[in-house]
Amino acid sequence: MADIILEISVTRTLEIVYELRHIGWVQHVDFDFACHKQMFDSQVSDDQTRERHTVFTFYNDSNASYFMLRWG
Repeated sequence: MADIILEISVTRTLEIVYELRHIGWVQHVDFDFACHKQMFDSQVSDDQTRERHTVFTFYNDSNASYFMLRWG
């Protein structure tokens, strides 16, 4: 299992998910994703925020490699 983090918008995330489904990958079998909004993180520093990002999880290392080459 491999996690890949991209700092992209929700719109771009959904475009990528659509493309993954179009090439035949199945969500919850080949990949999953989770969008995270920008938020204040007091554990890092008093003035730090975590940028919005999406975490893609792949259950096959070759799929993760392909994803990184194409969108990473």
